[in-house]
Amino acid sequence: MFTKQSQVRRVTRSKADAMAAYDRSSRWYNLTEGIWEKGLRNVALRTLSVRAGERVLEIGCGPGQDLLALAGSVSQTGRVYGIDLSSGMARLAHSGAAKEGLAHRVDLVQGDAEFLPFKSRTLDAVLMSFTLELFDTPGIPRVLSNIREVLCPEGRLCVASLSKAGRSSWMRNLYERGHDSFPSLLDCRPIFVEASVAEAGFQILNVTRKSLFGLPVEIVLGSNPDSGRKEPIKAISS
Repeated sequence: MFTKQSQVRRVTRSKADAMAAYDRSSRWYNLTEGIWEKGLRNVALRTLSVRAGERVLEIGCGPGQDLLALAGSVSQTGRVYGIDLSSGMARLAHSGAAKEGLAHRVDLVQGDAEFLPFKSRTLDAVLMSFTLELFDTPGIPRVLSNIREVLCPEGRLCVASLSKAGRSSWMRNLYERGHDSFPSLLDCRPIFVEASVAEAGFQILNVTRKSLFGLPVEIVLGSNPDSGRKEPIKAISS
């Protein structure tokens, strides 16, 4: 249980409705949210600092703009996996990777991060950019627990998310009121990012605080302290 959970707004839109909405918006996502979030996504990519040969998963990969950067970082010896609730997003991500000649390094799957299709301790790093805050409050610890399970010992997680930490601000208050009034349109909301990652059992390595049009953002890097042996990764189809 998160100690500050009661302060976080709930997400009332169903996953079926979310899937349909992102399917509809997938073709122009890069021209809206993709542009607004690009700078902060790049900060998250630099913070995760993926290396050649690593096996990396992006949760909520959207149309795949960050998957291409990850595929370049892992080089020929690594592998990148993308999962998104929207089949439209997953198809666009696969098409983009193929267009850039990187499809051989990238596997895409439509799915839900509350049910990750990977074996335990098979991934070196996980990236979530503006995705964790889309899950309803009780789902956040389940998602983070699943990530810990699939990460190798000392594997890394980087989360970029709208943040509720720190002092209240008029912009955040306005956004939260918008979320209350239009929960299907503003389906994400600020959450306690560092606290959520820490309470899931990750060791916090770095926290960067930024702003997105006046909305506080946390970019949190955590390490999985679990010990154990790496296992072969479970293949997922593109």
